Amino acid sequence: MTPVRSLLTLARQTMLVMLIACGAGAAAMHQAAADQPAKQIFGAAKLPAVLPARAIGFYSKGCLAGGIAIPTDGPTWQAMRLSRNRRWGHPDLITLVERLSREAAAQDGWPGLLIGDIAQPRGGPMLSGHASHQIGLDADVWLTPMPARTLSAAERENISATSMLKKDTLYVDDRIWTPAHARLLMRAASYPEVERIFVHPGIKKKLCDSWTGNRAAMGKIRPYYGHHYHFHIRIKCPPGASGCKDQSPPPPGSGCDQSLAWWFTDEPWAPAKPKKDDKPKPKKREIQLSDLPQACRVVVEAPAPASEAEVTLGADPIARIARANANAAPVAASAFAPVPPSGRIPLPVPRPAN
Repeated sequence: MTPVRSLLTLARQTMLVMLIACGAGAAAMHQAAADQPAKQIFGAAKLPAVLPARAIGFYSKGCLAGGIAIPTDGPTWQAMRLSRNRRWGHPDLITLVERLSREAAAQDGWPGLLIGDIAQPRGGPMLSGHASHQIGLDADVWLTPMPARTLSAAERENISATSMLKKDTLYVDDRIWTPAHARLLMRAASYPEVERIFVHPGIKKKLCDSWTGNRAAMGKIRPYYGHHYHFHIRIKCPPGASGCKDQSPPPPGSGCDQSLAWWFTDEPWAPAKPKKDDKPKPKKREIQLSDLPQACRVVVEAPAPASEAEVTLGADPIARIARANANAAPVAASAFAPVPPSGRIPLPVPRPAN
């Protein structure tokens, strides 16, 4: 063998060893990520995945590709708790929330929405709080009307939403509740893309007892724990979406029946009594990346639309995150704004209609 051929052979062998080593290293990294709690991975993502918009998995076990953020401020809404960076969602959901804010302001006497949590930039399990809100199709809206001024960053962090209930009861306080609350909720439930609206049982009862308008959508309004200071919008999987799993349809009827009466017994609220022969339950296992749909790995590994420098500017964490979100073009992703420049947060084509 000539010296040149020997050198070429050695080079090929060296390259092969390096490729094998790199492959093994990458596999080890993937395995490490797969064995890491998914909330740590998705909670660390500051910006969305530059991928076509897609809700992946189920509301409580999935992720979000191509998410867009509702702007901090709109004509008829303001986003709250900016430091959480949870105002990202599927374009269909963002479009619906903006539409609800406009129509409720124009027709229902509701001055504007205060928007709570939607989803993280790439969806997935959250570091704290919700079990759902993972695929960009859930949004929380406060039952406190928007004030007639722009809230400061500090106010958005510290103001509390108003409970609709009489203190220490399951019933609505008529000194706080207004007909506009009812109109807002019934409008939200009326949209065909909405699958469910979650409210406190006391609010559902109030609607059942007092609503005199069209009750066709009443069955979509579902009683559930909490939700006395906000309501939860859940929309269906987008038409034709693959890998997105809808929740089963609500039971037929208005839901103003014995199923609602059950919430006003002791049973839903009483702590479960352990049986004498019960063994201590093992600690609940956290969701790992490997537990989520395979496509969520692609979402995790996809590039972001802007550099990390945009989320590290300034010293104040509230202002920094708010400014970073603005610089990352979530406003441009809104139905009220122009299309962002190439390479920024992608918009679906065709643009979602309102």
